[in-house]
Amino acid sequence: MKIVNNSIYIHIPFCNSICSYCDFCKIIYDKKYAKKYINTLNNEINIKYNNEIVKTIYIGGGTPSSLDYDELELLLSILSNIKKDKNYEYTVEVNPENMDINKIKLFKKYGINRVSIGVQTFDDKILKILNRNHTKEQVLNLINSLNNLGIHNINIDMMFALPNQSIKSIENDLDIISKLNIKHISYYSLILEKHTKIYLSNFKEISEDLEYEMYNIICDRLKNLGYYHYEISNFSKFNYESKHNLTYWKNNNYYGFGLGACSHIDNNIYENTRSITKYLDGKYVYNKIKLSKEDIYINEIMLNLRLVNGINKLEFDKKYKKDIYLVYNLKEEIKKGRIIDDGTNIFINPKYIYVSNDIISNIMLEGVVSE
Repeated sequence: MKIVNNSIYIHIPFCNSICSYCDFCKIIYDKKYAKKYINTLNNEINIKYNNEIVKTIYIGGGTPSSLDYDELELLLSILSNIKKDKNYEYTVEVNPENMDINKIKLFKKYGINRVSIGVQTFDDKILKILNRNHTKEQVLNLINSLNNLGIHNINIDMMFALPNQSIKSIENDLDIISKLNIKHISYYSLILEKHTKIYLSNFKEISEDLEYEMYNIICDRLKNLGYYHYEISNFSKFNYESKHNLTYWKNNNYYGFGLGACSHIDNNIYENTRSITKYLDGKYVYNKIKLSKEDIYINEIMLNLRLVNGINKLEFDKKYKKDIYLVYNLKEEIKKGRIIDDGTNIFINPKYIYVSNDIISNIMLEGVVSE
């Protein structure tokens, strides 16, 4: 069978508690729903998955590790029917407080080779404000256990610009990271989403200057620790970039299965319902969006320019049969020095990575030159 560049995202919406900043599609874990949800997920996969060989599978949430051992085994046994490329990447998101040795062994049994840990910070006081139910020690113990049991491709999700977080707090987190055997780090700034607990508590955001200082400290320190800054918020050791997330950033096809998941298939976006009742009734998709040529081009620039290497001009020409300069008005940003064309790639000047959203927005406002 022909290998296609497809990825699969699996959404597990259950959480044991709700973090104060979270606006993802989630519900409190309830055992009476968990098994039914997994079986419904299986039905959706059977209907939509076309037997392709996929390169990445990503189980996200919610909190996949909130499932108990038997529920996780049921889920992983279902996903074992998906055909995988020989160099596949298979990721599962976990929280430290609901992980144990038996779950790690289960991951190994079913071929999971990458684990993403929700850490956010190693400061236990700030973790309580975020309504996180783990401690620094639990994170360190989990990382040791994963390494000891042969899962070495570990990501940690970190955050900055958090309540009560200072430059010193950031430096302390980075000091701890420097002592860990971690292959990948995602480092996001706090975004206040409406209807979250932290938003409703009238938390006052830190100044833009302080946030920018924190970002620069993070980038400089991680670079000195041997991490490659390959995307605005993502850093990896050599050859450990997230293959799954690169599918998104490269604007390629992917399946999304589960509550609130999205699929991108042949210029169509399929958005699943966020209603657990409708989902369990088999009413999976609530919206289909047919992308226009302009939509496709806008997505391409918006996603690709998140990558430090930006857009490969030859790949763009091969993908769309068009010179990139016949599609986008890039001259103004190049003239300002905020975008660089090195002959092979078009990318955001590293000095302006932090304001990349502004640069991308300006290009999008210009619209495409031609369809």
